[in-house]
Amino acid sequence: MSPNGALNGPESCVFCAIAAGREPATIVREWADVIAIRPLGEVTDGHVLVIPRTHVADAGVDPAVSARTMACAAELMAQWPAANIITSRGADATQTVFHLHIHVVPRAAGDGLPLPWTPQQATGGAESGR
Repeated sequence: MSPNGALNGPESCVFCAIAAGREPATIVREWADVIAIRPLGEVTDGHVLVIPRTHVADAGVDPAVSARTMACAAELMAQWPAANIITSRGADATQTVFHLHIHVVPRAAGDGLPLPWTPQQATGGAESGR
């Protein structure tokens, strides 16, 4: 593992490549240290990923980078009357790209998009996590 908590380094990270302009993406907003892009598989209209330009594996690695990225996500979230902010740490928590990214997911009543920990997603076993 690298010093910044990454399973692999920035040279093989797709989000680093996007932030550096080496890979294509639809950029929604840019700050000096953070970008917001449209994900390939957006789950609702307006869904964006907020990504620091610095390679940090997840929100638990560098609190300052995480806080700055969250502040940018909050700016984008403010434009929606209802939205989720979601990030994950580790494969067991559904993280698939090991570069910090925060989902801003606009929501609407009856959109049918359950969160992973809602009863709609439970498939047997303990639903309460006790």
